[in-house]
This record gives sequence, structure tokens and C-alpha cells, in this order.
Amino acid sequence: MYELATLVSAAFLLIGSLFALVAAVGLLRLPDLYTRMHAASKAGTMGSCLMLIALAIHASDVGTVTRALAGVVFFLLTAPVSSHLLAKAAYSVGYRLHSSSVLDEMAPKEEK
Repeated sequence: MYELATLVSAAFLLIGSLFALVAAVGLLRLPDLYTRMHAASKAGTMGSCLMLIALAIHASDVGTVTRALAGVVFFLLTAPVSSHLLAKAAYSVGYRLHSSSVLDEMAPKEEK
């Protein structure tokens, strides 16, 4: 049974690491603040959560499992909301979308 838990934990750790790698590549390669923030918040949160779940599976004491799962809940509740609020604040102070963006839903509506 311990070997199965180790294998599942290793699989979660590997998948979480891949998500973290995708987030890092997205931070380096995407063209503007908003798409970089999207990559960091979505893929970074998923990677962090999967790695914490791997820790929870592998840990043998209740305290570690509880803290790891609390960390997952904390990441899931705070990362999307904070990235949304940061993007909205960045837009309001003047950071515009990249020139290749096709739709600006926050642009002021023009009067007809």
C-alpha cells in the first residue's frame, strides 16, 4: 500500500511540476501583463495545488496533511481573485492590451 501511495504522490508531483513549468514559460513568452498574469495564476495555482496534494498523500502525519490541504484551499480561493483584481487595477491605471489582442471588453463604450 505504501508503494502505491508513493507512486501516486510521484505522479501528482510530476504533473504539478509540469504545470509550474508551463506557468514559468508563460511568464517569459507571453506578450503582455494580462496574459502573463493569466498563465501565472491558472497554471501556477494548478501546479502548486498538485504538489501540495502530493505532499498530503505522501505525508504520514495528520498535521502535515491538514496544512497541505489548507494550502490547496487557500490557493484556490485567493489566486484567481487576486489576479483578477490586479489585472483590473492595471487596466485602470493605463496598462493596455498587446497590439495582437483582438477584443478589449473593458474599453469604454462609444456613444452612437
